[in-house]
Amino acid sequence: MSPTEPNHPVTPEWVADAVFYQIFPDRFARSGRVTGLNLQPWGSPPTVHGYMGGDLWGVAEHLDHIQGLGVNAIYFCPVFQSASNHRYHTHDYFQVDPMLGGNDALRHLLDEAHARGIRVVLDGVFNHASRGFFQFNDLLEQGEASAYRDWFHVDGWPLHAYDDAGPANYQAWWGIRALPKFNTGNPAVREFLLSVGEYWMRFGVDGWRLDVPNEIDDDEFWREFRRRVKAVNPDAYIVGEIWGDAHRWLQGDQFDAVMNYHFTRPCLGFFGARTINHPVNEVSGMGRVDPIDAAAFARRIGEVTRMYHPEIVRAQLNLLDSHDTARFLTAAGGDASAFRLASVFQMTYVGAPCIYSGDEVGLPGGPDPDCRRAFPWHDEASWDKGTLGLLQQLTAARHATPALRRGELRFTHAEGEGLVYARELEGQAAYVALNTAQAEARLPLTGVRPGPYRDALSGRTFDLGDDTELDVPARGAVVLVPA
Repeated sequence: MSPTEPNHPVTPEWVADAVFYQIFPDRFARSGRVTGLNLQPWGSPPTVHGYMGGDLWGVAEHLDHIQGLGVNAIYFCPVFQSASNHRYHTHDYFQVDPMLGGNDALRHLLDEAHARGIRVVLDGVFNHASRGFFQFNDLLEQGEASAYRDWFHVDGWPLHAYDDAGPANYQAWWGIRALPKFNTGNPAVREFLLSVGEYWMRFGVDGWRLDVPNEIDDDEFWREFRRRVKAVNPDAYIVGEIWGDAHRWLQGDQFDAVMNYHFTRPCLGFFGARTINHPVNEVSGMGRVDPIDAAAFARRIGEVTRMYHPEIVRAQLNLLDSHDTARFLTAAGGDASAFRLASVFQMTYVGAPCIYSGDEVGLPGGPDPDCRRAFPWHDEASWDKGTLGLLQQLTAARHATPALRRGELRFTHAEGEGLVYARELEGQAAYVALNTAQAEARLPLTGVRPGPYRDALSGRTFDLGDDTELDVPARGAVVLVPA
């Protein structure tokens, strides 16, 4: 798409058919191939510092689990060399962290994932680097004489790069000295960052999730980033981490979509209305979320669905939680039924659903760093097999039913604790009824396209006429797809 046509955005066709899986690499799976490291015991309480030793070889070893979940796209938190377990402190943008297996491990993982039809999106941290980034390290060593003095925003010399050195005298992300902000007004810096975007696209990745891109307050930088990335792969997915209004970046000339936290909040407010853990949410990324009923939920989701151009909406990354928030299960006070109901909606809504690894087996977690627990591979007895089975049913129904991926959304009933809606695409339709009450409910199904349908969750079949009523289990759902 030409940047002169911003009112007609074009997003990658495959994203509307994608089910994403977010992986925090240090906590997903340890292969044992990377040795000689001082590691915390796998599954120990997560801490701000310290490593559990998950690596990309380990991810490749568990692709059967990922594929069996119905996932066909992975979004990784940062994988580049860094002195932090989350790797947002980038040291080298051209090297996968040796603790993760290095570039060879990413090459192997990409080949194995692509052979299964699974795309891979990397996290791009371009607003800031780290104290260990070579060019910043040169400033620490050389001071004003550094060849890279203008790569950063320096207010005075010598640099006070550590807390005991005096007030910070350079710009850093949220004032954190370990994260010096790039001077993206410098042509050399711009070219460096753009070349990183191109390099990994040529390496074979399928897109970028952009960390805090609003903090590079320069639309032309992101326009050029899009041009350069799409020149390598026109199908690349560019999704930004924007928590608020993202219209500025979603005109068709910058990002394809954003992480859809506007979707997350009403899901917690409605499906977790009875059990919301306010203290947890108020100190996590979500902030305070108040309970809402079905009418308020439908109203808010309607606004979210109409917020951007329809082409953008179908490419939005719809998440229930992430490495930056408490896990939905914990945010909802430990109520597994709240997560399951929200997952039914997530998997039958417009856009690309994203599962945060561990959610599928009922892994809890409070605010960061607790939301970054290790995947319990060695404790399968702790897995919530009901949630795992439900997600497998939902992803299978989504993949098999074009209307659930690409159909128009139409709410037909939203009262109290009952919600009914249709997804309609050309000659096909699917119908979803959700009951958040503690007792079975009979919910009206109106304006139905007559024909045989099957409940993707129970397997029951229905021969529907124009109008009918559905008996929906307590804290349960019915997902009717063409039989």
